[in-house]
Order: sequence, then structure tokens, then C-alpha cells
Amino acid sequence: QVQLVESGGGLVQPGGSLRLSCAASGRIFSIYAMNWYRQAPGKQRELVAGITTGGSTNYADSVKGRFTISRDNAKNTVYLQMNSLKIEDTAVYYCNNAGSTPWTWGQGTQVTVSS
Repeated sequence: QVQLVESGGGLVQPGGSLRLSCAASGRIFSIYAMNWYRQAPGKQRELVAGITTGGSTNYADSVKGRFTISRDNAKNTVYLQMNSLKIEDTAVYYCNNAGSTPWTWGQGTQVTVSS
């Protein structure tokens, strides 16, 4: 069973930056496309960004041009570089595989954008 551990969240002012990391246990990480999701209070979890095994990326319109997803298969880790953060980016951020059967969700990492 793959375990996911997200980290890197915190409190940041509008316009600031954060880099999130998601470490996955196990040796199968490299064969999966990976996604970052977020869930704001009172809202459903939404897809933020995705990256294929070959490195192709896609983004939600709300973060396009501000967020960058990347992966390091040698470290079993996927990253989310978040720049020009907005108050509406405040949420708990999670990663998971992009397939039809998600792994057990990690605890997520809280991102709070506030002045």
C-alpha cells in the first residue's frame, strides 16, 4: 500500500510563494501520473494540477500561470511550486495518483494565504 505524505504548507501573505512536496512510499510511483488537489473549508476537493509519467502537465484555470507541478521519480516525490498566491488559494492540499483508483489519502498540508 502506497503512503502519501504532503508537506510544505504554511501561512503566507498574498503574492507570496510556497513549495509543496508529496512523498510516496513504494517503488511504483514512477509508473503513475500524479495530481495535486485542494479542499477549501465547506467546498469539495478540486483538482489543481497534474503531471504524467512523461512530464506533461495540466492545470486548473484558476492556477494556470502561477503554479508549477513537477516530479522527481528517484525521490518518489511530486512538487507544487505556488507563486503569486491569492487568498482564494487557501485550502488543504493533497496529492494522489491520477488513475481511477486513488491510494489512501494523506493528511494533506494546510496552505493559508492571509494578510
